Amino acid sequence: MARAKKKIKLTWAELKNERNALDRFKTYLPTLQLKQQQLQLTIGQVQQEYETVLYELRNREAILSAYAPIFQDRAGINLEEMAEPEAVKVQTKNLAGVRVKVFESVSFSSPVYSLFGTPPWVDQALADLRKRNELIARLELVEQQMTLLQAELKKVSQRVNLFEKIIIPETEEHIRRIRIALGDAMTAAVARAKIAKAKLEARQTIRKSEGHGI
Repeated sequence: MARAKKKIKLTWAELKNERNALDRFKTYLPTLQLKQQQLQLTIGQVQQEYETVLYELRNREAILSAYAPIFQDRAGINLEEMAEPEAVKVQTKNLAGVRVKVFESVSFSSPVYSLFGTPPWVDQALADLRKRNELIARLELVEQQMTLLQAELKKVSQRVNLFEKIIIPETEEHIRRIRIALGDAMTAAVARAKIAKAKLEARQTIRKSEGHGI
């Protein structure tokens, strides 16, 4: 994140402005750091949910693999089609300041086939397929959450680094330079005043001595 170099004025007004800016930056930084921590914590929770759903999905796929030898005998029924969700209901939530979609429920069409004219394993196979597809829908939403949260964390982390490593140190350096310049200017002014006073006193001494001579 590039930041343009600031040209500072070596004045008392600029010193006041820089000090005020430094106070604002140091007040804002903890807020950014807190958001960074919240995002990291939330990402950890979402990652845990992802692993849980993925574990359930793999278990369900293992169960479905048991049907493989007999899966071709479906009595003309398209189980995959009937197992496809009609709708996935989601709700929008705020996670660590990021609006994401969260899984709520999934709906399927009513199965249309003869309970007496199909093999007994078809009902369970359809239920397992639907459960697998439900888990896939949940996993996709969790992946979306992770993507959005990680993008926000990256942005916030960049801002934290910008304030910690660039903006605050630069502002402190500006203040140091201005204070040195103003201190040097004051020292020079005092020196000039002393020289001027010495010259004035010398002229007064000369005048007195000339007047005394007369």
